Amino acid sequence: MKIGVLGSGLMGKEAARDLVMSSGVAAVGLADIDFARAQQVCDSLNSPKLTAYQVNASDEDELANYMMEFDVIINALFYSFNESVAKTAIKVGVNSVDLGGHIGHMTDKVLALKDEAKAAGVTLIPDLGVAPGMINILSGHGVSKLDKTESIKLYVGGIPVRPEPPFEYNHVFSMEGVFDHYTDPSLIIRDGVKQEIPSLSEIERVYFEKFGPLEAFHTSGGTSTLSISYPNLQTLEYKTIRYPGHAEKFKLLVDLNLTRMDYEVDVNGQKINPREVLLKVLDPIVDLKDKDDAVLLRVVVSGEKDGKPATFQYEMTTYKDRNTNVTAMARATANTISVVAQMIANGTITKKGVYPPEQIVAGDTYIKEMAKRGVIIKETSNTEKTIHVNS
Repeated sequence: MKIGVLGSGLMGKEAARDLVMSSGVAAVGLADIDFARAQQVCDSLNSPKLTAYQVNASDEDELANYMMEFDVIINALFYSFNESVAKTAIKVGVNSVDLGGHIGHMTDKVLALKDEAKAAGVTLIPDLGVAPGMINILSGHGVSKLDKTESIKLYVGGIPVRPEPPFEYNHVFSMEGVFDHYTDPSLIIRDGVKQEIPSLSEIERVYFEKFGPLEAFHTSGGTSTLSISYPNLQTLEYKTIRYPGHAEKFKLLVDLNLTRMDYEVDVNGQKINPREVLLKVLDPIVDLKDKDDAVLLRVVVSGEKDGKPATFQYEMTTYKDRNTNVTAMARATANTISVVAQMIANGTITKKGVYPPEQIVAGDTYIKEMAKRGVIIKETSNTEKTIHVNS
């Protein structure tokens, strides 16, 4: 099977690394608008399977000519390209997967192409990162084990192993994305009602092995397509994991309008967006650099099995790979999109059309494939029993 990657940034590079190490993959393309950058990544990975391409993804013909050479395309470009790549995949009859991007309803635009994709005989899966992505697959896996699902609770965080002030946080993807997740409202389902609540709210204590007390709080975007796939849930919520005190500090910045896109102040006759200034100020402070990071994840799916209450829980703790210097977030994200792309290419996934991950990716196969890559997801289940109390 031949798989092409669009974008030679961190996630594109790490997806390509996994692809060339996979025995079932015969050829891998790595495309970038900057050929030298793509070639540099190919040289560093040093595999005869891997070829660099120069492709301007904004040029429809260039994009189509590249994509048609492969069985599946991994779109690791900025999310603003997701719709155009999906449309091109349909046009040239090639399967495609992307890392998601709920900002501007981009994933909704991809999902809206379902009939066209089905007619073209291709499979498109958006949102294949960690959150959304891994959490969707594991949620779907838990739902498949229950007769009735009532609650899905999601907890995810990319955090430094050794936190440093002032935020005890280092960003492992775009800081702009972090601002959006903290500023926009969070979609949840509570008591069966879909609603929005403020991000950075309802802080709770959570615990993971090898970590002290952590905090979790609502952020936007995390529930992704789950409210559409499972509209009859009583409870659906997504919380981000950080070290204690983080949410309170960031809430002050949000309350001061320092993270808003649509806000300007006049400084000596010049219109200034405080968000742009804050991003520049924070970037060197919160840059991960060569520090170790960890990704913590917990998915709790509850409902009924055989007429009794039942819960399935999935938990993962992944660390930076010091041998390859690949961050924990890159390991979890890039391996997820690579594994699913290969599941399409090798015929494990056969449904045609556009599907969110929870509706199409077999959880048991995914968990086994991630384990081969050192990303261990543990499943536990707890079927509650009736407790008789002697009076």
